[in-house]
Amino acid sequence: MPWLTVLGAAPIVGAVLVALLPRRAREDLPKIVALAVSVAVLGLTVALAVQYDTGGGYQFTEQHEWISAFGAHYALGLDGIGLLMVVLTAVLTPVVILASWYDAEGGRWSTNAFFAWVLLLEGLSIGVFAATDVFLFYVLFEATLVPIYFLIGGYGGVRRSYAAVKFLIFSLFGGLLMLASVVGLYVVSADNETGPTYLLSELSGLSMDETTGRWLFLGFFIAFAIKAPMWPVHTWLPDAASEGTPGTSVMLVSVLDKIGTFGMLRFCLGIFPEASQWATPVVITLAVISVLYGALLAIGQNDMRRLIAYTSVSHFGFIVLGIFVFNSQSHAGAVLYMFNHGLATGALFLVTGFLISRRGSKMISDFGGVESVAPVLAGAFLVAGLASLSLPGLAPFVSEFLVLAGTFSESIVTAVIAAFGIILAALYILIMYQRTMTGPLRPGLEATRDLNLRESVALAPVLALIVVLGLFPKPALDVINPGVAATLEHVGETDPEPTVPAEAAEGAQE
Repeated sequence: MPWLTVLGAAPIVGAVLVALLPRRAREDLPKIVALAVSVAVLGLTVALAVQYDTGGGYQFTEQHEWISAFGAHYALGLDGIGLLMVVLTAVLTPVVILASWYDAEGGRWSTNAFFAWVLLLEGLSIGVFAATDVFLFYVLFEATLVPIYFLIGGYGGVRRSYAAVKFLIFSLFGGLLMLASVVGLYVVSADNETGPTYLLSELSGLSMDETTGRWLFLGFFIAFAIKAPMWPVHTWLPDAASEGTPGTSVMLVSVLDKIGTFGMLRFCLGIFPEASQWATPVVITLAVISVLYGALLAIGQNDMRRLIAYTSVSHFGFIVLGIFVFNSQSHAGAVLYMFNHGLATGALFLVTGFLISRRGSKMISDFGGVESVAPVLAGAFLVAGLASLSLPGLAPFVSEFLVLAGTFSESIVTAVIAAFGIILAALYILIMYQRTMTGPLRPGLEATRDLNLRESVALAPVLALIVVLGLFPKPALDVINPGVAATLEHVGETDPEPTVPAEAAEGAQE
């Protein structure tokens, strides 16, 4: 069975079906069909994950010649890193659909279109994470811009058109740089004995001169840094996350933005190992700046959704730091952080979205004392917030700890500076919670409804995964570690030898 083709095609077919449903039919019909399709995709993903061999390597591979003139193939495959991203996409999509049941109302386009775009984005994202041909990856990478552009620009706040255009301009700029590098890879591979190719398995062993490799690396890296997003190319994110619907923000930040850090691991390190090492000092500096800059700006926000967007800039700084420190602890932590951040930030966007829909305002100053009238909502907000600040016992703590532990073994100064991001995280999350949930009830909030059954069911699996992976992350790490080891071996990096005090070493010899 071509698992990955089916997995990617199912939501795309579902999107077409939802779009074609009669608009005068039962109002909930497109929502029900979209939810059913996303749950079916989740079931297929679970079935695929159960069959995955944790021994590592690419599995469920498919390869067919596509455009022979320049060596492009329809090639798919998953290692542990890709599998985790596909699972994240499959888990969050039905959650978003259920949580966004009424979010399409009042939008520029129909309810059918909203849920069709969500399913299309799911299918394209799965394809991106599974692609093992650079040209196929690029096509799908650019194609994901279409559904997210219409989701941001068609549904959400009053400045949604501005936010959508700004997002598109940044993304297209990065895409053009990547296209230049994709063309460069064709030229370089055409001079190779095997002829032109875009297969990752062949490009990973491609020999190229140092200067060429570094220029091609930059085209990929800048595109991924914009997508991630990293400072200073992050400015599109606060607008997009603030103006889109809560569900759109989840798909954008928790799924689509992961393509940036995934691409760094898969293509920057996989094809350009020398250039990746050459760029490491600058990338680590930018990552640390992202950690602190995002956290500091989050503290000063009154708009809840812009605050969460800036926290993501900070969190992505940790992920990029883990990728470019080049040891097994930091790499495993970075990949796990990608998954855990998707869960924690997704939950935070959704629960604040529920809160905002009740008040009609996203300003922190318009809230206060909500826990007295909506205790379940306040409890979900607290768990999501504590996960975002990486409280021990919740999933993001494990990944953040691994990133910092790996960084500490390479550079104590870098680790100490980055660790200030943890302190700042406690400030921006707890201040937001305190001002919205505690204290006297603000006038006008007396009739605030608590979470209903639909909203509770939407949040429950995400919050449950945050707790389970916080207490028992071993299954995820067992899947990640072989892929991490293969990446480090390809780059030519090994873990540093443990330092043993002289007295202990002498005692061991005796």
